[in-house]
Amino acid sequence: MKVLGIDPGLAKVGYAVVNTENPMRLLACGIIRTEPGPSSGERLVEIARDLRHLVRQHRPRVAAVEKFFFYRSSNTIAVVQARGVVLMTLALLRVPTLEYPPTQIKRAITGDGRANKSQVLAAVMREFCLEEPPRPDDAADAIAVALAAKLHQFHDDQQQV
Repeated sequence: MKVLGIDPGLAKVGYAVVNTENPMRLLACGIIRTEPGPSSGERLVEIARDLRHLVRQHRPRVAAVEKFFFYRSSNTIAVVQARGVVLMTLALLRVPTLEYPPTQIKRAITGDGRANKSQVLAAVMREFCLEEPPRPDDAADAIAVALAAKLHQFHDDQQQV
């Protein structure tokens, strides 16, 4: 099954496409980048357009999106707006979407909901046998989101037996 992992943001939306069947493989990862010049609305349209292209190209069976963790920051509203566009685009394309808060993602892949970035990155690299860390960080975070969805699916399947 293909899972599309998304780490939302306005300047950079991290994405990863993972095949969760054995052997699990990372099929693609990267970022949707928007430049700061255009209006926020134009940047959000660009995110929606590029996400539509990714979904049509990879045809994921499910998407996993990181839930917004509220904190006081100058870009809080922009991140929430970008996340809304991601969720709306996935809904329009009829891609079932799972949402996970950062602590649940960290717990799923490291066993610790308070794991730091380097621990999450190490877990991602280990799971996919990567020799180099995925860059930029937003792409690595999206891989972690997709991996968490896979691990949660396995856990849920085990509980239903």
